[in-house]
Amino acid sequence: MATDNTSTDPSGYVQPEIDVQALTEVLDGEYAEIRDLVRTNLVTYASVLEEADELGFDAFRERVRELVVEMAATGQTGMGFLGKYGGGGDIGASIAAFETLAFGDLSVLVKVGVQFGLFGGAILQLGTERHHDAYLPDLITGRLMGCFAMTETGHGSNVQALGTRATYDAARQEFVITTDGDHARKDYIGNAARHAELAVVFAQLEVGGESRGVHAFVVPIRAGGEVAPGVRIEDDGRKMGLNGVDNGRIWFDGVRVPREALLNRFADVTAEGVYESPIENPDRRFFTMLGTLVQGRVSVGGAGVNAAKVALAIATKYAVRRRQFEAASDTEEQLLLDYGLHQRRLLPLIARTYALHFAQDVVRTQLHEVFSGIKDDAQGRRRLEARAAGTKALATWHATRVVQECREACGGAGYLAVNRFAALKADSDIFTTFEGDNHVLLQLVAKGLLTHYAAEFEDLDQLGMVRYVTGLAVETVIEKTSAHKLLERVRDLLPGGDEWDQEAGLLDSEYQLAMLRYREEHMLAGVARRLKRGVDQKRNPGVVFSQVQDHVIAVAHAHVERLVLEAFVDKVRTLPEGGNKVALGLLCDLFALSTIEADRAWFMEHGRLTVQRSKAISREVNDLCRKVRPLAVDFVDAWGIPPEMLRAPDLVGRPAR
Repeated sequence: MATDNTSTDPSGYVQPEIDVQALTEVLDGEYAEIRDLVRTNLVTYASVLEEADELGFDAFRERVRELVVEMAATGQTGMGFLGKYGGGGDIGASIAAFETLAFGDLSVLVKVGVQFGLFGGAILQLGTERHHDAYLPDLITGRLMGCFAMTETGHGSNVQALGTRATYDAARQEFVITTDGDHARKDYIGNAARHAELAVVFAQLEVGGESRGVHAFVVPIRAGGEVAPGVRIEDDGRKMGLNGVDNGRIWFDGVRVPREALLNRFADVTAEGVYESPIENPDRRFFTMLGTLVQGRVSVGGAGVNAAKVALAIATKYAVRRRQFEAASDTEEQLLLDYGLHQRRLLPLIARTYALHFAQDVVRTQLHEVFSGIKDDAQGRRRLEARAAGTKALATWHATRVVQECREACGGAGYLAVNRFAALKADSDIFTTFEGDNHVLLQLVAKGLLTHYAAEFEDLDQLGMVRYVTGLAVETVIEKTSAHKLLERVRDLLPGGDEWDQEAGLLDSEYQLAMLRYREEHMLAGVARRLKRGVDQKRNPGVVFSQVQDHVIAVAHAHVERLVLEAFVDKVRTLPEGGNKVALGLLCDLFALSTIEADRAWFMEHGRLTVQRSKAISREVNDLCRKVRPLAVDFVDAWGIPPEMLRAPDLVGRPAR
């Protein structure tokens, strides 16, 4: 990513100057106005960071509810809803607002996500006008609180196997909602324990003795503040974090709701008990229904990136203030960030955070285009679902890693609650498993790759996917991936024939991309061959899949990392010439090379790295860290985190540049 106005020769290197405000504008993009509104609200309610520590369990829950309702009055939480109901009519803006809210208390963030993203999103996306008219006006303001009752104690990621039943009683034109044993109780449901009046309940629909699969129903669970008849609710109690969110368990004992309670965008039941749906295939209908809820994963991925930013901002600012040992002077101890190891610990994480930020921009744009009807087709939706799943997985794992590394980088001070790491660790840890366990989500990514998002995509369970793949030639699987076509183009562009990776410069973005594309292609071919070989040997397809599951996760991870790097490279290329472009180019190189370095064993095993070149990459990463070090504070300042959100006066102070 080297450009004309910087040099890879240390003697000729010119340090770029960052225009922090201009870089913030690049990062905020088209949603700067809504992001600034959220920042203003975060500052207004900054006291919640202290209240999380000071208030009792119940009092903090009530405080979080109050803040959510007050923020709703500013319009920041309703951006994704239709204008005629009081919303902003902009899905992209709603995601941007949610991402920015992650700079603050994460209980507030999750409460907002439950109320407006999950509960409100289900009403909006699965319901029709009768549901919108009945619920959205009060839902958007927070006057009507609700919950999203999907997860069950015995069924987490396997939503198709939920145990809750909804049986249609044609004589009374009602659905009867029943919990069949404790394994079918709804669990970990946000808003359920205290505040929700309504629940969107996912249950197995039975009509005329025939099962029609999982559908969603609007079910009252409280009336006048009291639990509704036939409903039993238990508080999940204290959790590892997010204790401002009232998670609970719900049982239903023959609870009756009118026929109109079915969220009927994709299926309906007539008064006489005739089941109707425009989507004939039940699996496709189920996946279409779930696909409309993808914004939850996009939101959580963005929140993970921004939680990481808070941790990195604190640790970086501390590292340019705190001194330790007389390493380079006899009279003064050395700043932490001047140590090569400290640079190695923090600066590649800053680079990866920027990379994930730009990758999040791509998936947010895709979501907006699909749900606004700009680019809405079946394959586009499948690609969105897979990309959202993969970005969410990498972003939330990144957040968990970053918070821990930054806490350690702040020593004992990082262990004090006032310095935010305690809350960040406790509150963000769940991001890796809610809205989809990350490993399960990466299997969804791999499924899309192996089937090329085929028309059969929704119909394929794990066994179906294995059979589908084994019915293709390995070459067909590879040729259908975009990675293959792009890799061939790169090989044509770079010198040296099959030795292209030995000839290209380390700071050549085409080389960096080609390395990640090659890894993805090779892994994908390997999975396809292993699946085919197992089935050819007449082994059980389920056993075959289980034995290659680690390989499946690896190819999905490699695929998403390639997408993340492409997003970063594409963004840098669009910027006007100047200091910001050069500075971001350094970060992009650092992300790319540190990613290759982290998996150097694979590249060496597969002949894409020599020992000498591997060592050269490590030297280059060190050199890039040295170049990024003087820019580090500007990079974290450009995220625009309100100082009040850092809440670490002894750590951040007023940094010396």
